[in-house]
Amino acid sequence: MSTRPLECPCGGAPRYEACCGRFIDAHAAPANAMELMRSRYTAYVLGDTAYLRATWDERTCPPDLDAADTGTRWLGLQIKRHTVIDASHEEVEFVARYKVGGRAHRLHETSRFTRNADGRWIYVDGDVKGK
Repeated sequence: MSTRPLECPCGGAPRYEACCGRFIDAHAAPANAMELMRSRYTAYVLGDTAYLRATWDERTCPPDLDAADTGTRWLGLQIKRHTVIDASHEEVEFVARYKVGGRAHRLHETSRFTRNADGRWIYVDGDVKGK
């Protein structure tokens, strides 16, 4: 396990353990897709591939997923919209900023989430804007 930050990278709450740490490290279940989205962003920041795989629909999770890519520096997350579709489906539109090789990038995506057979939220897929 990598070193955990004091402040949460997702920006949702000041302290990591009170925000995404309760999902990533304490294995609590996010109450909605926005909490899962924030924790997944934090998992990317931390390079926690195991958490990303555990929260990704197995039908759409890439087999070569590796969040431990040391060439990416994550800079911030902005949630633009959280939409409840029904009791088992939600969407989150977000912008994640990052740098690779000193060059700044933005990932603007509308992500789809569903509840799995255990009732836990999982990421299914998303539409990237501006591509």
